[in-house]
Amino acid sequence: MRLSRFTSRVLGVLLLGASLLACGGAASTSPDAATSARPRKTGTSARIEADPRIGVYTSIPWGFDTNSFWIEGPKGLIVIDTQFLPSASEELLQQAESLTGKKVELAIVLHPNPDKFNGTATFQARGIRVVTSAQVLAKIPHVHEIRTRSFAARYAPDYPKDPPKPESFGDATQELSAGGVTVKAHVLGAGCSEAHVVIEYDGHVFVGDLVGQGTHAWVEIGETEAWIDRLGEIAAMKPRFVHPGRGKTGGADLLAWETGYLRRLLDEVAKEKPTMPPPAGAIDRVKDRMMKAYPGLDYDVFLDVGLEEVWRKQAAKAAPK
Repeated sequence: MRLSRFTSRVLGVLLLGASLLACGGAASTSPDAATSARPRKTGTSARIEADPRIGVYTSIPWGFDTNSFWIEGPKGLIVIDTQFLPSASEELLQQAESLTGKKVELAIVLHPNPDKFNGTATFQARGIRVVTSAQVLAKIPHVHEIRTRSFAARYAPDYPKDPPKPESFGDATQELSAGGVTVKAHVLGAGCSEAHVVIEYDGHVFVGDLVGQGTHAWVEIGETEAWIDRLGEIAAMKPRFVHPGRGKTGGADLLAWETGYLRRLLDEVAKEKPTMPPPAGAIDRVKDRMMKAYPGLDYDVFLDVGLEEVWRKQAAKAAPK
């Protein structure tokens, strides 16, 4: 059976070890970048200078420079996202608890990508409760299955064999408490993934890969307008701090930047008057214009694996009814 160009690109990126993980990242687009960075053996942890109650662990490049955050309460910690590799999950727990002198009491998975959920069993083995929304939980088994085919052999034995099984906290926005901390878990719809949770805490929002700090956007599922809607919903929370899945913490301007990027992408597709099948060279022209409009961003491969789906959905919307 002949694979579609889109499927071939995705499989090629996966097998080369590029990051089919998330909407954003801060590593090189080179498929060998993660491998060449393996000699750095430990991730890093630090408190956020502007608010020391918040800490961040960032994995080594072999684990795609993935951020996990913690919120420190008077009695314990809440961790946000459990890491891509179980070894990084162990390191995250050790460093966070060593730095704060407190135990992790709860972990929250923000959306169904392996860099968010792969460490679930590592947390659970320590008696730590791991939760997510019912919508995210429903997507995890399928995502785990397809990502395992791509990553398990490359990362063996440091990759979970069984589907991670967080608990569901329900299907609606609600408050979650642990360690003397109460956060608001917003249940949101599709964006870069098919379902999202965003955590709000005292002027902070933890958005996972809905913001790609320093990267092109991972538009694999083509839900560009929905992603813009999610960013608007987060902006309405009026955050002072935005914590992305990769890259540095910033302010609300990160939301505005991501929104502008996605709107520019839609504009560039619209200039081609999209129809199916895509005319020869049209998608390449869109990518070329985006690269020129946003020089210096990492992971232009994200456009390679996602542009055809964006095109397809925009063509369907433009088609006569």
